[in-house]
Amino acid sequence: MMVAGERSGDVYGAALAQALKARLPEAEVFGCGGEAMRSAGVETVVDIHQVALIGISEVVSGLPKAYRAMQGLIAEAARRKPALAVLIDSPSLNLRLARRLKQQNIPVIYFVSPQIWAWKKGRIRKIKACVDRMLCLFDFETEIYEKAGVPVECVGHPLVDMAAPGQTRDEFFNQAGLDPGTPAVALLPGSRRTEVTFNLPAMLEAAARVGASRPIQFVVACAPTIDYRWLESLVARGYAGKAPLRTLSNATHEALQYSDAAVVASGTATIEAALRECPMIVVYRVSAFTAMCARVMIDVPFYSMVNLLAGHAAVPELIQSDFSADHLASRLQLLLDDSEARNLMIQDLRNVRLRLGPGGAIERAADAIVRHLEGPKASLQGP
Repeated sequence: MMVAGERSGDVYGAALAQALKARLPEAEVFGCGGEAMRSAGVETVVDIHQVALIGISEVVSGLPKAYRAMQGLIAEAARRKPALAVLIDSPSLNLRLARRLKQQNIPVIYFVSPQIWAWKKGRIRKIKACVDRMLCLFDFETEIYEKAGVPVECVGHPLVDMAAPGQTRDEFFNQAGLDPGTPAVALLPGSRRTEVTFNLPAMLEAAARVGASRPIQFVVACAPTIDYRWLESLVARGYAGKAPLRTLSNATHEALQYSDAAVVASGTATIEAALRECPMIVVYRVSAFTAMCARVMIDVPFYSMVNLLAGHAAVPELIQSDFSADHLASRLQLLLDDSEARNLMIQDLRNVRLRLGPGGAIERAADAIVRHLEGPKASLQGP
């Protein structure tokens, strides 16, 4: 059984399913995921859109749908009795699911640690009770689990091995109907509809303001979990600028690789931008109630993983009330004009990349899962 609750988990789950099937050709994999996991041969008895929720007030409105999805997964696990459950990120869903699976005596491996070092530190008790092994992405996370007595292995970050852009710079801009010789800015508003609804309007207004005073062009990268036509309609209604702006699907890698700067909603996409060494501004907005609760619960100096890994403010963060079109436009113009600041940021992003491991994360995760399935015999043989 494999369960992912958001876009990045769907991508990791697809790669992991392929790696497992290469090692265990007869294995059948079912669970929760999106198009990526389905393409990798996973039978998704629950679709990722049924459980992809953010925030607090946002979650409340989606609870009935998510509850039905959870019950469907529990029932399917009871019917099929899988040899192992691999739960990927999405702790609000997967820690609840882990407890119910353990009640069914189904072993649980958790891939991508919940951010217990940032908030909800009490989750470590649930993890210890319900998770047989944690496979984490960041080196600093292993000590937390070792101290708590949770079997843990750091496999590195899967995005280190992400595919190279499928097009050259000229091919990308020509296909998008843009000018390869004009500076470009990528806009990544998020991978969930709620995120896009909160983040996109200020991005578009800032783009219009920046485009009014300089030659520039913009690319809105549509995440695979977002309906392209819906996003395109939001852009058409919300963008009143004169600078060229295109909404593109399946082009995140190219947009980050070939743009001069990016505005990125806080999340996994900031790691993608760091790996592409794309200078960025990190933004994020949620409802006022969710923001109020977050200020009480979150206990880290930065919101973006890039800054947490760098250990300082390597990239600007505009969060909640700081995230306005005025602030974003002024920060973006500074980033485009100040070559010294850009070069310093690029060096910081290179250093962050080193913290993400040497590559091969999915292969190491698959090996760990196979060893767990094979039990004591594999432990005696070693990795």
